[in-house]
Amino acid sequence: MRRRDRGIEHIISAGIDIGTSTTKLVISRFSLMNTAGASHVPRIEIIDTEILYKSPIYRTPLSQGDEIDMPAVFALVRNEYSKAGIRENEIQTGAVIITGETATKRNAEEMVRRLSDEAGEFLVATAGPDLEGMIAAKGSGAYEHSKRTGRTVANIDIGGGTANIAVYQAGLFKGTCTLHIGGRLIEYEEKRIVKLSRPVQALLEMQKWDLRIGDASDSPIIGRVANAMAETLARILAGQATAEDEPLLLGHPPNWDVTVEDIMFSGGVSECIYRLEPNDTDGTNASVYHDMGVQLAETLRTHPRLARWRWVHPLETVRATVLGAGTQTTEISGATIQVEREVLPLKNLPVHRISFGHETEGLQDKIFRAVEQALELYDPGQEGRNFALYLSEMPHLRFHDVQHIAASLNEALRRQSDQRQPIVVVTENDIAKVLGQSLQVIQRERGILCIDQIRVENGDYLDIGRMLHSGVVPVVVKTLAFHS
Repeated sequence: MRRRDRGIEHIISAGIDIGTSTTKLVISRFSLMNTAGASHVPRIEIIDTEILYKSPIYRTPLSQGDEIDMPAVFALVRNEYSKAGIRENEIQTGAVIITGETATKRNAEEMVRRLSDEAGEFLVATAGPDLEGMIAAKGSGAYEHSKRTGRTVANIDIGGGTANIAVYQAGLFKGTCTLHIGGRLIEYEEKRIVKLSRPVQALLEMQKWDLRIGDASDSPIIGRVANAMAETLARILAGQATAEDEPLLLGHPPNWDVTVEDIMFSGGVSECIYRLEPNDTDGTNASVYHDMGVQLAETLRTHPRLARWRWVHPLETVRATVLGAGTQTTEISGATIQVEREVLPLKNLPVHRISFGHETEGLQDKIFRAVEQALELYDPGQEGRNFALYLSEMPHLRFHDVQHIAASLNEALRRQSDQRQPIVVVTENDIAKVLGQSLQVIQRERGILCIDQIRVENGDYLDIGRMLHSGVVPVVVKTLAFHS
């Protein structure tokens, strides 16, 4: 599936979303092209994304207890690859996202790592709730809507266990918030309640409402719970959270400082909000899942406090997260980088930032101090865990300064216990090639990987894929955050 024509290179991406209720997969094709002028430094960008295949929506395979049924998930993925006509070794980038309540399963982290190794040589982004909300907003079309109109839009992705809110203004990310609002927080069997999630139990206790396992599924208390969820959502969107909202708040409070103008819903519950679930064949009808999803959707759709915002119809609903995972998580490095092919791919590299404060004074001290911190953070037992250094706020550098930085990096990194690991450096400025070559001259024993034009932050993790024909590498910047 990899080919080049008229200067355009194509690569294949996979997105896999293993959510609380459903599991989905998409296969996409990216078109890459040099968008810089002939006299400028090459800049390879993704100019087009084509969705090649969308899987059906499957119920997430779970084992007894608190574990994901990994053999069943692997079988599902391999079967979908076969139906898509894709071989595992053709997939060059992408992400698997474990979302919602599924991320709390005991083997969630092992699931992601094994998928990364066995389901194709693609890259992996594991979603904490913040990243999940941002990915869903891109998959639903909320990000594009804000970028195109300049308006401030909140995408609310509601699945089985959580509602992940991401706010964008004129295409700029403004903040996130995650709530315990989802279809499977109350579950039924034979018209009786068989599960009350812990957040719902906390809400019942706070409100002194009496609802128990074994009660009828048409209990009016369930309506009160759904209404309380809608009230909390409205207050969060309005920036008016109160103590009443604490049982339904997961993680940090809302952190945007702008006024939301438009709202958009995605996720499985949104199928019911927009009344898109005509039958059970796609597995999204709540009657199949025996939970409060339909009731919650109807409450949200008709709630008067949510009517104050302009509702915008999404481009994607239940597949928003998986589309975002397959099409929005990959970044492309700069074209003037220093890469030794044999060290790639690299996965799960923590990022440690060295900030130069735009000054050339004290470069060596800053590098030594930062490397010492990175070793204490990421390899305290001297087990040989590697990390990437991110050089930021760099001053204007002469060639002599670059050589000085290379020598200091090489000297500082001699403290790493495993000198067989490659030296990995990400630069904020476009100096990756000259810095990488300077390192290579003085360090011939270790592999050198020096890349630029990638946006990272301290504490991010990097997956770096194999070099493409156009001389760039695909990169996924991710957060390794599993709920406890």
